[in-house]
Amino acid sequence: MQAAQEAEKTQAVGNNENAFDVHRVREDFPILTRQVHGRPLVYLDSAATSQKPKVVIDALTRYYNDQNSNVHRGVHYLSQLATREYEDARVKIQRFINAAESHEIIFTGGTTAGINLVALSYGRKHVHAGDEIIISALEHHSNIVPWQMLCELTGAKLRIIPINDAGELQMDEFAEMLNPKVKMVAVTHVSNALGTVNPVKRIIELAHSHDIPVLLDGAQAAPHLKVDVRELDCDFYAFSSHKMCGPTGIGVLYGKSHWLESLPPVMGGGDMIASVTFEKTTYNSLPYKFEAGTPNIADAIGLGVAIDYLNEIGLDKIATYEHELLEYATETIGAIAGVTILGTAREKASVLSFTIDGIHPHDIGTILDQEGIAVRAGHHCAQPVMKRLGVPATARASLAFYNTKEEIDALADGIQKTIEVFS
Repeated sequence: MQAAQEAEKTQAVGNNENAFDVHRVREDFPILTRQVHGRPLVYLDSAATSQKPKVVIDALTRYYNDQNSNVHRGVHYLSQLATREYEDARVKIQRFINAAESHEIIFTGGTTAGINLVALSYGRKHVHAGDEIIISALEHHSNIVPWQMLCELTGAKLRIIPINDAGELQMDEFAEMLNPKVKMVAVTHVSNALGTVNPVKRIIELAHSHDIPVLLDGAQAAPHLKVDVRELDCDFYAFSSHKMCGPTGIGVLYGKSHWLESLPPVMGGGDMIASVTFEKTTYNSLPYKFEAGTPNIADAIGLGVAIDYLNEIGLDKIATYEHELLEYATETIGAIAGVTILGTAREKASVLSFTIDGIHPHDIGTILDQEGIAVRAGHHCAQPVMKRLGVPATARASLAFYNTKEEIDALADGIQKTIEVFS
């Protein structure tokens, strides 16, 4: 414990006035001061949802208190104000991921909604019986089930990139899977279950050499890594607000303009139309063609504020600090007798999945909760990953830039107590 405190103190002070100060950052998150079961909250479940800084919470309150109005449709002051902030958020997202145009940013309900949108729209136009869709063995259910549904509907075949025991994609096998029948490659940027950072740049290069588009599930990458969709050259990129300090119920689908222009909308209604008669409907321009109905205005604005907040801290600083934290957690937790860490890829981000000999992960989670420590226990919506690794479930500690080495020490103490209880 003392070593961790001294390391953090040194890091917070340092010789650089711009050094990352985790204790200062924690002051921005009201929930981190509360207690659970009479103990200080240790929140290690950010892969499920991150905590929210006060500036984001205040932005939601301000919207509903001062400017609540529908967007795009009104000429009155409140509607114009709401529309301006809503569209400003879209531009912030464009810049955050370095998209070429703001109309390449589609607001969705989250990563899941974005992936489903592509599966339905692209699949309706381009996927037929005998075609193939490639995903990986690391996928969250949200990047499995929509493609399964598409295959059932069209008669296409789902093919899986295998992983090794460390949780890394077997890229040689992936290269051999590419052929003219493949119509889409859809893979996660960062595994939610193991933390593996996939070689997505290489995946995209290989797929594009066969003229195959690529969708990336960026739910676990956008909060932790600097994402540049033009440098990656991906065709689609989906991510969620609530995992990157923003509100729930809002997310983003990025798509290259030429794809979005060519694809049909999947939901009809208000705001996605240019004109409607009983004989024919013509669709609105991008991005509104894919945003039917009243959007999630307040939470889109909140996401824009969350992006401002992350930019102010700096994604590079966040990534560096979280990498140090993950290394410390891996060393500290991995040294406990009876603990096995699953997912030992060379490139990882912010996730530590583990098991304890003879103790079910749900029991681990329950005892840790009594110590005020929040981890996730289960299959993490990644049952094929669990099956490949030969376990029914894991306990997962997922880290964020507001966590500390002291909290990792608390987790280690909680694990030791769990072992003592079951011994």
